[in-house]
Amino acid sequence: MALRQILTEPNKILRQKSSLVEKVDEDLQKLMDDMLETMYAAPGIGLAAIQVGVPKRVIVLDIGWRDKSENTDDKRHEERRNPMYFVNPEIIEKSPNNSTYEEGCLSVPGQFAEIDRPDKCHVKYLDYYGQPKEIKAEGMLATCIQHEIDHLEGILFIDYLSKLKKSMIVKKLSKHKKEIERIVV
Repeated sequence: MALRQILTEPNKILRQKSSLVEKVDEDLQKLMDDMLETMYAAPGIGLAAIQVGVPKRVIVLDIGWRDKSENTDDKRHEERRNPMYFVNPEIIEKSPNNSTYEEGCLSVPGQFAEIDRPDKCHVKYLDYYGQPKEIKAEGMLATCIQHEIDHLEGILFIDYLSKLKKSMIVKKLSKHKKEIERIVV
């Protein structure tokens, strides 16, 4: 497994639509393993392949791994991990009721906003081994799945904000990127 670079906004790759995966093979499993390692190291709870520059319909999640783990040793922390892999995820039904969560994103570092999304969703996908699966998700899991599937469509959570809020965030991120690029070793 290897850590991959997470792309940050503004970056036109993040705005691409990801393509369907033809088959789940060892190369795709390696990508998912790398994505998971990258997500944990960031640290985050979800990551789409496009965020590491791969425009394929693949996401990884683990919404519970960070819960109350600060005072535990690494081995116990590892045991709490429950990774989920979604290849070609497709939402087949959404609840008419919304819930609001404060969202952040590894591709929009340091920025958070309350976003309304359907509180439940029914998703079909292929798992890590290419087997067809379905899941009925609710709460934080439903929010996270929808957030990551948005990435596959070239949508970031900031796109749900007002034009003013979004432009302020993008301006801040652009300035930060320029400062990093100016650092000379």
